[in-house]
Amino acid sequence: MSFDPTQAELRRRRFRPIPVRMLVPNVITLLAICAGLTAIRLSTEGRMELAVGAIVFAAALDGIDGRIARLIKGQSKFGAELDSLADFVNFGVAPGLILYFWQLHELHNGGWIAAMVFAISGGLRLARFNASMDDPNKPAFAANYFTGVPAPAGAITVLLPIYVAFLGIGQPPAALTAFYTLLVAFLMVSRLPVFSGKTVRMRVPPELVLPVFVSVIFFIALLISYPWYILSAGSVLYLVSLPMGWKSYRDQARAFAAAGAGKAQDVGPGAAPAFPPVVSDHDERPERLH
Repeated sequence: MSFDPTQAELRRRRFRPIPVRMLVPNVITLLAICAGLTAIRLSTEGRMELAVGAIVFAAALDGIDGRIARLIKGQSKFGAELDSLADFVNFGVAPGLILYFWQLHELHNGGWIAAMVFAISGGLRLARFNASMDDPNKPAFAANYFTGVPAPAGAITVLLPIYVAFLGIGQPPAALTAFYTLLVAFLMVSRLPVFSGKTVRMRVPPELVLPVFVSVIFFIALLISYPWYILSAGSVLYLVSLPMGWKSYRDQARAFAAAGAGKAQDVGPGAAPAFPPVVSDHDERPERLH
């Protein structure tokens, strides 16, 4: 049997060592999946406060894994796919089941349908993004916006009825909770432009470093001390801000179209397009191409 150096080289490439920096973001994502699955278990046991806390913890991990991946240059295609799976479990399946075990089960099949529609909406939103992430026809300003409510924000927002009940205000009717769940599910799969803030500069002036540290610590302390007040207020403010994101997107789209039309008249027919297509990272997943 003859020795094939090509096959040996392919085998060495297949089993080459993987840098630790490539593993760190994926470990964070796996921890987020563990938090989401634990939230489901806690909800079945009736420990709803801990279940909601696990979802919030998973959302926090989802917010840092992509940034850490870019910081340490740990991006990979595997990590991006794993992140999508984590989002579906943590922010689609888990919140839907938490709501079902908390109150929606009172509606029997109707409550299960509402929980199932929310979970499926989270999966559809991720699938739509995966299919459109290479679209070359997005204008540059689209990088400032999500298409529909992002999955982590949808998961935190849809649990608002639970926050209100924990505040002692009273548990809303099951039918109202089901309607609200379906509403958030619709917002997730809609084409509504939602301001993302991803293009906001992340650099902090030296004189503001200490105030930023104090502000972050103060917010975390408030969240730990008064979680239901902070989560309730944040959810309401987020829902109220959605029309402002839509208006901002519409204004920028009109300005972009007007500028393109004016530029086309200046250059005349047959000239190159004034605004070539720009690929933009307008959703949550480009945060995690690792």
